[in-house]
Amino acid sequence: MAATKSSATLAMVTIDCADPKREAEFWAAVLGWEITYSEGDYGMIADGSQRVGFGRVEGWKAPGWPNTSGTKQFHFDLAVDDLEAAEKSICDLGATKPAEQPSTDWIVLRDPDGHPFCLTKAANWG
Repeated sequence: MAATKSSATLAMVTIDCADPKREAEFWAAVLGWEITYSEGDYGMIADGSQRVGFGRVEGWKAPGWPNTSGTKQFHFDLAVDDLEAAEKSICDLGATKPAEQPSTDWIVLRDPDGHPFCLTKAANWG
């Protein structure tokens, strides 16, 4: 679909969480991005053209995994060359691996606040 004059531009994705500073530190390390803002209720990371924010929500609860109730709503897919090496590296940064894994073609991990995300083989993305 071609952009038109009335099209919006996605400026940033903001993720609800319990600890914005910890989330910004974790995701900056995973993605190799910079922390551009960090204080008690909000954190932001960027790579120069993309931004992800993290906003504190009192009483925030991580979605379950597997998630059959629809409370997850979205997740990141990270393309990596070596699934096992990336899993180890990212878990060393604070991610955890749930026991239930849906496939051998990707790995589900959870960030420090419990958001599920996937590691996928970069070769599968063309």
